[in-house]
Amino acid sequence: MKTDAIKILVVDDEIKIVEAVKAYLENSNYKVFTAFDGEQALKLFESVQPDLVVLDLMLPKISGEEICQKIRKKSRIPIIMLTAKSQENDKINGFDIGADDYLTKPFSPRELVVRVGSLLRRCKDGISPLFNIMSWNNNDLIIDFNETIVKKSGTIVKLTPNEFKLLSTLVKYPKKSFTRDELISIAFGVDFDGFERTIDSHIKNLRSKIEEDSANPKYIVTVRGIGYKFGGEDLN
Repeated sequence: MKTDAIKILVVDDEIKIVEAVKAYLENSNYKVFTAFDGEQALKLFESVQPDLVVLDLMLPKISGEEICQKIRKKSRIPIIMLTAKSQENDKINGFDIGADDYLTKPFSPRELVVRVGSLLRRCKDGISPLFNIMSWNNNDLIIDFNETIVKKSGTIVKLTPNEFKLLSTLVKYPKKSFTRDELISIAFGVDFDGFERTIDSHIKNLRSKIEEDSANPKYIVTVRGIGYKFGGEDLN
């Protein structure tokens, strides 16, 4: 296996699932690390610094939800959630805490490999802006597209890959009002398997990070009856 292969951390307490997923991923030339409980997963995350995490929600010692939240406090790497729950609200909750994709058990390891590749491509390709660095309101909000860095009031804001893609889409087309379907198509691609409410979850998270008052946003504005638009003024 190549030493520069993309590193994937697979976390699940079901040994058969881990073995199957590991075999399929390694067959696609990924370097795979495995953990069977929450504590082991966090230790491996710190030591390995993976490029993507496949994470089960129901884990011993530390839950998948808590692990996801801990990762999101320090990293934007893609996270694919695995769960036996299939209700829409459960999926929405997964996106709320920072997941980028979602698979319900039982699932096909082959489909997981496809989703891993698709998510990695989406996070890598990005959306080309008009400028490499853009700022608004006297540098109150700054986006560096080369470094995928967002700053609010001089402080770096940690966004998930999907949050950065969504913000990039809104910024690329300033003042355009997007429907939720348009945002899904442009920001995430046609192979994105989510709900319209997923966009609302990402918008909520984005506002909490870049707005001074998320109840009265000035950057990500709700357009009644349509969806959302970017409302930043005074582009520098």
